[in-house]
Amino acid sequence: MSEQTTRSPSVKSFIQQDASVSRLVEDMLARADIRIGGDRPWDIRFHDPGVPEKVLSRGNLGLGEAYMEGEWDSPALDQFFHRLLSARLHREVHPLRMVIHGLRARVLNLQTLTRARQVGEQHYDLGNDFYAAMLDSRMTYTCGYWAEASTLEQAQEAKLDLICRKLRLEPGMRVLDIGCGWGSFMAYAAEHYGVHCTGITISREQADWARERYPELPLEFRFQDYREVEGTFDRIVSIGMFEHVGRKNHRVFMDVAHRCLSDDGLFLLHTIGKNLRQSVPDPWIDKYIFPNGDLPSLGQIGDAVDNLFVVEDIHNFGADYDRTLMAWHANFEAAWPRFADRLGERFYRMWRYYLLSCAGAFRARDIQLWQWVLSRDGVPGGYRRVS
Repeated sequence: MSEQTTRSPSVKSFIQQDASVSRLVEDMLARADIRIGGDRPWDIRFHDPGVPEKVLSRGNLGLGEAYMEGEWDSPALDQFFHRLLSARLHREVHPLRMVIHGLRARVLNLQTLTRARQVGEQHYDLGNDFYAAMLDSRMTYTCGYWAEASTLEQAQEAKLDLICRKLRLEPGMRVLDIGCGWGSFMAYAAEHYGVHCTGITISREQADWARERYPELPLEFRFQDYREVEGTFDRIVSIGMFEHVGRKNHRVFMDVAHRCLSDDGLFLLHTIGKNLRQSVPDPWIDKYIFPNGDLPSLGQIGDAVDNLFVVEDIHNFGADYDRTLMAWHANFEAAWPRFADRLGERFYRMWRYYLLSCAGAFRARDIQLWQWVLSRDGVPGGYRRVS
């Protein structure tokens, strides 16, 4: 009797606290028109009562890990995140862990030469066969350009050609590709514009695959960090790599590009970007998808190019990334039976969460995709954007 009496207040308090947390999360989701237990594609169903507490205490890290463990579901994750982020609910959850995570990103250099290779090993070296099943035939792992495209293949080729035309490529030019991936841009530029390309990547699997795929083209693939590049080039391009550079190294990156670019050259930077200068890298993406990643803001890139380059053009087509990610997701789902035994159910849920949450983020315009065209001293007479 006495034992039950002494325990009951704490049990009652716990139940009340748990109910309070659930009501708080329910009220927040209602502002995004998301219902708990609803039957619409973007509604959420909890399979574990502890999910609301994980969300409030750990933010997207808690939400993502709970999804990976099968503790909640939403039939259309992309729509769920579109509504969640459009309502800016993520800005209202500030767990202590996020503060520590943010301080770590601001104070430490998380993209040193040693640490920079981690993303290659963890993400890009998952297996070339896996990426071949998800991407287009050229293995282009960046945003497509959908202005006049109706398929992923068309959108990626349109993006590659857009970059070539923005760079004003001419036969015989020497082009440096910083973060060349599987060589999609290099091969396209060599085939269609007659240029010679040098590409650097921190993924051994990417470099080996590209060398084997394009032995007949004037392409050189180096397993190398951008800080180790030497030489002078007529044009420089970096497509989807700057997100891995980190705010502590933005200026270093631009110094390298400035040093390697000829006096009359052009440099095109294609990068995902964020709307807030002082925002924190997403902890779930950092832990499970892109370790040490750090999306730049428009202002941070502007600071990095200050007194090094003339900004000739900035083009935002971030909304096209939504469509690109949805196309990748469709390919991933279709190919998954081939990889299920090798990668497992937890990876499947992790990858769905990655692709569809990012699609929702671009749809909500929470993150952007920019192409910057830069010159050392300004294009005589001015630069005219192509479309």
